[in-house]
Amino acid sequence: MKKLQNSTPYSPRIAVIGLGYVGLPLAIALARHFDTIGLDANSGRISELKGGSDRTGEIDAATLRDTSLELTHDVSAIKAFDIYIVAVPTPVDNNKQPDLTALKGAARTVGEIMEKGAIVVFESTVYPGVTEDVCGPVLSETSGLKVGQDFFLGYSPERINPGDRAHRIDNITKVVAGQTTAVATRLADIYGRVNGGDIFVAADIRTAEAAKVIENAQRDINIAFINEVAMIFDRMNLSASDVLAAASTKWNFLNFSPGLVGGHCIGVDPYYLAHAAKTFGHEPEIILSGRRINDGMSGYVAERISAQLGRASRILVLGLTFKENVSDLRNSQVPDIVSSLVADGHEVIVHDALADLTEAKALYGIELRNTYETGYDAVVGAVAHTAYLDIDLTNIVVSGGLVADIKGLWRGQADGGEFRYWSL
Repeated sequence: MKKLQNSTPYSPRIAVIGLGYVGLPLAIALARHFDTIGLDANSGRISELKGGSDRTGEIDAATLRDTSLELTHDVSAIKAFDIYIVAVPTPVDNNKQPDLTALKGAARTVGEIMEKGAIVVFESTVYPGVTEDVCGPVLSETSGLKVGQDFFLGYSPERINPGDRAHRIDNITKVVAGQTTAVATRLADIYGRVNGGDIFVAADIRTAEAAKVIENAQRDINIAFINEVAMIFDRMNLSASDVLAAASTKWNFLNFSPGLVGGHCIGVDPYYLAHAAKTFGHEPEIILSGRRINDGMSGYVAERISAQLGRASRILVLGLTFKENVSDLRNSQVPDIVSSLVADGHEVIVHDALADLTEAKALYGIELRNTYETGYDAVVGAVAHTAYLDIDLTNIVVSGGLVADIKGLWRGQADGGEFRYWSL
């Protein structure tokens, strides 16, 4: 890791394209040091932000009110800027293949308004080669400019962890890479102003892309191992949490917990790495094996709940988002649990303390409840929102009912309760 000191003052005009979990915090941080505009194609998103509301929960109203960041959905407002930073989603399609639609669309948007000398930086997670082999040609074709001569490419992988208040854009190491040494140096200066110079300059763009795509793939594989042993221990009538508590006393034991793996990173990035591997003639085994285990956890959980209930029951599911204390519903595995339980004949009521009711209906066809009653045959703790931590289960589940505590929210109530308790 190399700490870089600011040298020659450089004050570029910067445009950030895509104002979601990644783009908005970055744009606000950059705006503290540079003339910065944030562009989002969704005019509703711009109106919401101008009104002081960020539905992702990453930026509070006071920060939105006080920032010098200009917000727009008008592409002409970012014409002829010096730096363009693209931070749009890179999901997978229904066949688990990389979907670069949004990325290519953003590249075309930038190509239409950039001029000679521009640097275009991508933060979206991709497999090695996408920035130079996919985005570069799109930019060239749209702009009529020659990549590496009239404009230049850069890559700086995002490391935003939704809901994480400890690891923010201004206090984490930022990896940067440029098409040339001069571009990399310039990007190191720009990002270094934001985080105190805590910059790692990667060998080249493909190296930086590769580093990003393995970060979450590694985590996915580790969680898959823990999920598999949790299923094994479940058959042995052992508590995985008790086993892990004992094992974690060893100094080099990696402390992961079993559970559902979703969201826009961990549940997606391994497929990008697997796709790249196959294009080079390598069949990825561990990567896809881990994905199969983690993708199958929702089905396993639903099956275990139904088996323990033994009959059609009234079930309350608490939590729908992909992780605790965020409103993000993308790639959540909880809807799969819900649909499996419904298919088994259960009546399922779903509540989430943070998710948007309209979005839940649009994405998954689930009617979220604002409140929940008492007297359920089973309660499923699917997401560890803080709002659920202090729930008194005896007021919700019937005597002898089932508490399926996927995230270990209520282990303290497991002993002595008038209900059956099950957890991963």
